[in-house]
This record gives sequence, C-alpha cells and structure tokens, in this order.
Amino acid sequence: MKVGVLALQGAVAEHIRSIEQAGATGVSVKRVEQLDELDGLIIPGGESTTIGKLMRKYDFIDAVRSFSEQGKPIFGTCAGLIVLAKRIEGQDGAHLELMDMTVARNAFGRQRESFETDLPVQGIDEPIRAVFIRAPLITQVGPEVDVLSTFNGEIVTARQGHLLAASYHPELTDDVRLHEYFLGMIKESAVVER
Repeated sequence: MKVGVLALQGAVAEHIRSIEQAGATGVSVKRVEQLDELDGLIIPGGESTTIGKLMRKYDFIDAVRSFSEQGKPIFGTCAGLIVLAKRIEGQDGAHLELMDMTVARNAFGRQRESFETDLPVQGIDEPIRAVFIRAPLITQVGPEVDVLSTFNGEIVTARQGHLLAASYHPELTDDVRLHEYFLGMIKESAVVER
C-alpha cells in the first residue's frame, strides 16, 4: 500500500514516519503525476491559506478532486481538514470543497494555547493521543458525515465515506492508530474497486 503526503507545506516527514510505522509505504508528493501511483493521500497540517495557494499554483486542486472521485481515500489533519471542507467560516470560497462540513480556523486560539489530550475516537478501541496546535474545529456537518470524536462538545474528527478529517496532529505522537484506521479505509476502498 502506497500512501502519499502532500509535500507543499507542513509536517510531511512525521506523517511518512507514522504511515511506515502503521505498515504502509509513505511517499512525499510534490508533483501531480505522483497521485496516479497512490492508494491514499494525506493533506498535512501547516497553514491552510498557504497550502490552498500552493495547490492552485501547482495544479493540485483538480487533480486531488479527481483522485477523490476515483474513491481513493484522503485524510486531512489540522490545516488539511480545512483544505478538505466545503465551507470555511468567514471566507467566501473554500479549497477542495470535498467534505460536507463547515470549519472554523484557529478555533482553539493561538500557538500558546496548544495542548495534548487522550481522545476517544469511534472505531478505535482505546483513546488516541491528540496534539492540538492552533487547531480548527468542525462547526457543522452534512447528513453523509459521521462524527468520530468530539472534544468539549465540539467536533474534532469526522468521516464521510473515503474522506477522513482530524482537527489535531496524530503524526506528532508515537500513537499510529489513526493512521492504521486510515490504512483500513484504503483497504476497504480497494475491495469496493474490485
């Protein structure tokens, strides 16, 4: 199984390490044509506006939408969650507009308000370690979206079919169970394709 990490900005090496610890091959994705070789794609944290601009500059917007249309799983973490969303609070447009959710940027405040917590996630037996850094929040979801976890009553992990979104940074811990969950989604999608 080959999982790409969009390498325009953000915690690329950390995601690749987590993918490999979870049992798949991690690939740093810098060119659109690399998407053809992948079974799944991670859009990492970073700065969502910058990632969106770079995705437009290097023609990734339509390419990633096409990747999604093929039913290939995509996982957005922190800024990557914002890039996946159909709606961003306080902004006219969004980026990929793939996942039926509204998100609020920097909902948890500034860098100094960053924190870690043990977070129960539906589909994973024990709570996972979640690192929140200037994290966004999912403020609304459409009927197709499953809420997988909440923190203080706010949605922080969600899934819509082959799309997965987390407000936090699972790649900044030694806990790879959310990456394993994503690999499970890739296996499911491969079965559906056959």
